[in-house]
Amino acid sequence: MLSPLSAASRNRFLRAVAWPLGYLLLVGGAWAETGREAGSFRLSPNCPPGFELAQGGCRLRSLYQRYDSLQGAGVGGLKTGLPTWRDGFTPQQIDLGRYLFFDPLLSADHTLSCASCHQPDRGFADGMGRSVGTGGQLGARSAPSLWNVAFLQRFFWDARADSLEQQVLEPLFKDTEMANSPLALLASLRGSGSYRALFAQAFPDHFSKPTAGIELKQVYTALAAFQTSLVSLNSRYDQYAHGYSDALSEREQAGLNVFRSFVARCAECHTPPLFSNQQLAVIGTPEPEGLPFDPGAGPGRGEPSLRGAFRTPGLRNIALTAPYMHSGRFATLREAVAFYTGGRGHAVPAGENLRLHWHIWEPRLTDDELDQLVEFLHTLTDESLKPVTPVAVPSGLPLMHGPVTPTTTGSAQ
Repeated sequence: MLSPLSAASRNRFLRAVAWPLGYLLLVGGAWAETGREAGSFRLSPNCPPGFELAQGGCRLRSLYQRYDSLQGAGVGGLKTGLPTWRDGFTPQQIDLGRYLFFDPLLSADHTLSCASCHQPDRGFADGMGRSVGTGGQLGARSAPSLWNVAFLQRFFWDARADSLEQQVLEPLFKDTEMANSPLALLASLRGSGSYRALFAQAFPDHFSKPTAGIELKQVYTALAAFQTSLVSLNSRYDQYAHGYSDALSEREQAGLNVFRSFVARCAECHTPPLFSNQQLAVIGTPEPEGLPFDPGAGPGRGEPSLRGAFRTPGLRNIALTAPYMHSGRFATLREAVAFYTGGRGHAVPAGENLRLHWHIWEPRLTDDELDQLVEFLHTLTDESLKPVTPVAVPSGLPLMHGPVTPTTTGSAQ
């Protein structure tokens, strides 16, 4: 075990680690729900926690920005820097996106919001192996977590979208999800006096024109702005990575060592600090009983080698997002990590000749090592910058951000 820091050293370290959070919690107190006065809505002029207003936009502030080494080299050192990220949206655009995210006005029948499948208390997933759309239609895949999407280059389990703005089109307009249409969505928003005023606050240059109205592009921009504010980089693991050795217990440190080892090889795909290399990988996970094989990214890309391939998810807040894998096949983290000890290709269905990723092999981890891995994964939990759920939304509709009852099968996420 690493020797603990002295009290003075620990205090200096904690002040260094906490400066973005401590400073921005003060700002965040003003950011959270500043807008509702006498039944009206007004967007916050302050950046959300974790961001600083600079050069006209909200800029991410993290200790990882102090590190020169880049993610992608080896298995990722503890002081590896962050990959490219998106920021720079205005506070008003982020806050408008927050209201839109929680407002069921965005769905065709006003029964679903973005937060129905991406619930803040469930790691911005929904706790279901297959997400549920309008009319209770059951999808083919789980809802991915939205934590740290600001760092992603590709979206959806099969990586078919290249931006958050492109990604949002499917949930909004797909028949098995929110089932809206562009014209109907615009009509709903333009018919709301509250939203007309909020869009004018978020996009003042556009609304300086006498005939200006709400545009779809602004909806997509606001939703992207809010999602890029969902940053999780302040876990106990991060405290340990930044130099405070007492942040992790001996068993958690042992689990980290297993995670980074060339036996388990977890970190080769789940590369710190995001715990994802953002690549597509064929690992051969089984589908839930009774479901057909999911070909993943293969059909969309026309690449036989990508049959059964899915984007490597980040592991931040993974303890909150059960069940696991693209279809929720594993109910617990213990089941998920144990899958990798079952032998290369042990769960591939008969008749499927998948080109499994090179790191899938037979590490033969002991039960205790698997338990240590799970204990370490729990140290990646960090909700310190979780946004405030609105107490009401501009449409006046009831908030929708809880489980939805499935009724029928549907198509993929």
